[in-house]
Order: sequence, then C-alpha cells, then structure tokens
Amino acid sequence: MTTQYTPPKVWTMDSENGGQWASINRPDSGARHQQDLPVGKHPIQLYSMGTPNGQKVTIMLEELLELGVTEAEYDAFLIKIGEGDQFSSGFVEVNPNSKIPALVDRSGAEPINVFESGNILFYLAEKFGYLLPTAGKARAEVMNWLFWLQGSAPYLGGGFGHFYAYAPEKFEYPINRFAMEAKRQLDVLDKRLANNAFLGGDEYSIADIATWPWYGNLVLGRAYDAAEFLDVQSYKNVQRWAQAIDARSAVKRGRIVNRTGDGFVEERHSAQDIDAVLAQA
Repeated sequence: MTTQYTPPKVWTMDSENGGQWASINRPDSGARHQQDLPVGKHPIQLYSMGTPNGQKVTIMLEELLELGVTEAEYDAFLIKIGEGDQFSSGFVEVNPNSKIPALVDRSGAEPINVFESGNILFYLAEKFGYLLPTAGKARAEVMNWLFWLQGSAPYLGGGFGHFYAYAPEKFEYPINRFAMEAKRQLDVLDKRLANNAFLGGDEYSIADIATWPWYGNLVLGRAYDAAEFLDVQSYKNVQRWAQAIDARSAVKRGRIVNRTGDGFVEERHSAQDIDAVLAQA
C-alpha cells in the first residue's frame, strides 16, 4: 500500500469509496421501503439469489425432490440484492438481517420463517429426514463441517472475493491476507477429502451441499476468476469431490435457479421451469 490510513476516533461511513455496493451497504438495519413478498402455490417459499449461499438451498430442495419428497416442492422468487430488494418490509419480516436466502414454510397451521443458509439446510434435513445422519459420530461429523463452512465462507467471499475481485482498488496487503486464508481452507478440505468421499464421511450430506457452492465453484474455475491465482489444480482431492458433486443432477438444477441470463432460471415455480432451460443447454 502506498498510503497510510489513520482511523478516526469515531468511524463514519464514506459513501464515495465504497465501490459498487456503496449505494446499498449501510451500518443500520431494517426495512427501507414497503413491499410485500410474493407468495406462490407450493408449501415452501424461497426468496433468494443464486449466489453461493443461495445455491445451497436450491440444490438442497432439488436433492429432496429427486429423493421423492414431493412436500419439498417450492417457489423460488428472485431477490435482486443489487437493487435493494432485501430491504423491503416483506423481506425484513422474514429475515431481519436482510441477507439472502430466506425461506417461509407454509405447510403448517402458521408460516415458519427460516433464515441463514446453514440453518435452512438443517431445517429441511430435519423436516424431511434426509441428508443428515440421525445420531452419533456420523451426525457430529456432518455438523462439524456444516459449521466449519458457515464460519469459513465469509473469509472466502467477504474477504478474498471482495478484495481480489470487487473492491474499487486492489491493495496488496488484504489480497495477500485473504489469499493465504483461502488457500489454508482449501488445504483443510483437501486433507479431509484425502480419506473421505464426502465431508461427513462416506455419505453425501448437507455439509457437502453447504460447502460445494463456495469451494466447489472456486476450484472449478467459476468464482472470482481466481483459479490460476490460487493454484486450485493443486488441491487434487477437492477437485475430485467438486467434480463428483457437479455431476449430480440436482446440483445441475439447483445451481441455475434465481439467476439471470442465458442458461439460468430467474424464478422457479415448477420442475418444468428448470427442464426448459436445461433442454436448451
């Protein structure tokens, strides 16, 4: 870095140097405009965007549907975070933290609001009885890695991804700091997967569903244009794991939901919405 920054005694927001999110990010919470959320016809209502955290939930729902859980049918509405949809009164009512994804389960007598992507995976696994061992060491292992991901992903996305790909200027110190941490996390995964097919052990689980959108997409060259910079090909076990999960039908379906552009599904209200896009691929 060429200049020395001296923090003020009391921090105030500098909206001129905040990069592309300067008009969205603020140090306060709560609704900024009044707007109800749309409600579809299915028991599960998802309000999200196809970021890594959003992909976790749509992949999970597609996996459940492939397992024959018809009660997991869902409507997925796109929340355009760049336009501030997450600060509507309807969204804030579901998730006071104004972060995607947010889910409403309307299958019971009264709606249940569920937020935080890891908790949504846990909620759905518990509700339907799939993709999470019921007890003992196997369950503990899956939960270990689910919580590992929830604690680690902010360093990859909010840290490395922000300073390497999205910050208005590139600075050596934060890029080096977060690149080191991203590579350390990849090494943790690589060593775990050296002797285990999946993160929880022999069986695919919500730990893999949570982790793949972040680290799987990274090593497959789909994140931050950073594959060469981080030398992702050197993590052979993570590569094997990422490719195996990438080949799953439910993953192919779930990863394209709540995204715009060719090859993606902006909103999902039935299986046919995804089928139509995949048929054109």
